Amino acid sequence: MAEMTLVQAIGDALRVEMRDDPDVLVLGEDVARVGGVFRVTSGLLDEFGEDRVLDTPLNEGGIIGTAIGMALYGLRPVAEIQFADFIYPGFDQLVSEASKYRYRSGGEYHVPMVVRAPYGGGIKGGQYHSQSPEALFIHTAGLKVVCPSNPYDAKGLLASAIRDDDPVLFFEPKRVYRAMKMDVPGERYTVPLSQAKVVRAGTDVTCVAWGAMLFEAAAAAEKCAAERVSVELIDPRTLWPLDLDTLLESVEKTGRLVVVHEAPRTCGFGAELVALLSERAFLHLEAPPRRVTGFDTPFPYTHENEYLPLEHRITPALLETARY
Repeated sequence: MAEMTLVQAIGDALRVEMRDDPDVLVLGEDVARVGGVFRVTSGLLDEFGEDRVLDTPLNEGGIIGTAIGMALYGLRPVAEIQFADFIYPGFDQLVSEASKYRYRSGGEYHVPMVVRAPYGGGIKGGQYHSQSPEALFIHTAGLKVVCPSNPYDAKGLLASAIRDDDPVLFFEPKRVYRAMKMDVPGERYTVPLSQAKVVRAGTDVTCVAWGAMLFEAAAAAEKCAAERVSVELIDPRTLWPLDLDTLLESVEKTGRLVVVHEAPRTCGFGAELVALLSERAFLHLEAPPRRVTGFDTPFPYTHENEYLPLEHRITPALLETARY
């Protein structure tokens, strides 16, 4: 057991999986000699060599297309996209190719690949380095979407994603990369996909948040506790396929729901969560479900803290929903 940051835990997961299985490899821009823009893959080239840690041209479509080909031939590639904002040139490869092979082949072909992508704001990255595009991929049948919030979960979830036989989008909240440390086992372990975690038990209102916003929601829950409002905080961990049962059990208990995410409000994943839970728990609801989100604008540079749904926006939403 060692204390690790999110960056270290993800790098350790890659190292452990590559040692365990020679079919696991890493590719992307600057992932080899530089160790990636955030140094997640530092040291992998020295240990595994150029055949398994590949620097690629600046071509996201090519990176993802190459990973698809590798996966179809039996390898388990982990492709890095430097920022989630840069994934769009490879969008067609993911939604038209990677997501469709199992279906179009009647289960004969699988695409066991992972695409890692740092996402979200909080580092003064401006409009081209701060986006949260998870809903676009959740909308696409055949893709799995994972978003860890802490080092322990990140290592275990990445191990599960690499072993999964379907393509997985692994969104990493870069605001959290070096913001915290926690104990992480050095050996291989897994955190199952599609299994949510109740981070904080509560009775008055359910709050669902993921990535960096989980910590903002946790801070808001503390503020609410001082106001004698008990918040149950849930981290989905895997956004899709979703552990709906855990969320439903909580909402049926509290009768109230607040969803927090960085992405713009319109057609964000929060809207789908509200719909899913309203359809199934309508008679249990004591207040209208509420979303605290980014705005329907490009991500700003100067007004980053006004755009992000930070604690000062979440707390009033939780209190008002609980007291409705």
